Amino acid sequence: MYLLKKILAPFFFPMPICIGISFLGLYLLWFAKREMAGKVLISVGICLLYLLSCRFASNMLLEPLERQYPPYQAGDSVKLVVVLGGGGTFTSRIPVISQFSNPSLARLVEGIRIHREHPGSRLIFTGRNVSKAMAKTAKAIGVDEGDILVENRSKDTKDEAKNVRRIVGERPFVLVTSASHMPRAMALFRKQGMTPHPAPTEHMVKAEGILTPKAFYPGSGGLRKSERAVYEYLGLLWAKLRGQI
Repeated sequence: MYLLKKILAPFFFPMPICIGISFLGLYLLWFAKREMAGKVLISVGICLLYLLSCRFASNMLLEPLERQYPPYQAGDSVKLVVVLGGGGTFTSRIPVISQFSNPSLARLVEGIRIHREHPGSRLIFTGRNVSKAMAKTAKAIGVDEGDILVENRSKDTKDEAKNVRRIVGERPFVLVTSASHMPRAMALFRKQGMTPHPAPTEHMVKAEGILTPKAFYPGSGGLRKSERAVYEYLGLLWAKLRGQI
C-alpha cells in the first residue's frame, strides 16, 4: 500500500494534471477530430497551470495549512523534542548539509534551537536514512550524543507516529515538522494517544496576504507551493480514508 501511494500520488500533482489535461486536448484536436472539446481542454490545462504557478493562488492553497498552528513558544519544561525527517539525497559525494532537502534542514535547525531552549531535553530524530544524517549533523554542531535518539525504521508519517509512541509513551513532547505538514502530523500523532506540542517550521507563505503585481506572475516558486499544498491535502484525504486520523 505504501508503494502504491508513492506511485499514484505524483500523478495528481499540479504539473502532471495540467499537462495531462492539455495532452488530452491535443489528442482530441488532432486525432479524434473533436476540435471544440480539444480546444476547451487545452485552454483549461494552460489556465490551470498559470493559476497554480502564481503566488496569489498557491498562497491561497497553502496558507490554510501553514497557519493552523502558531510558532512554538517555550513554556513549561519539555524533556523530549521529536524532529520528523523530510527526505534528502544521502551520498558522500556532497557535504552533509547539502544532502538534506529544504524541509529536513529547516526541521533540524528548529529542533536543535528548541532543544537548546530546554536544557536537559532529548532530541528524537525520525525517518529512514534521514534520521541518522540528522543525528550526525547535530553532534557535529555541538549537541551532546547522549541527548540524541534515532528512530530509523519509519517510511512515512504514519510509521513515525507509531514508532515514536513506543519511545515517548504518554509523555508530552515538542513535535517539529514543516508548517504545511503539521496538521496531518498532529492528527496522526494524536490518533496514537500522544500529546504533541506543535513547533511548525519551514513556512513557505511568508507575506501577510499583500497582493502586488509579482503575485500574478507565474513561476516555479508558486508551482512548488501548489505542489506542496496538493501533496498535504492528498495526504490528509488518504489518512482519513484509511482511518488513520
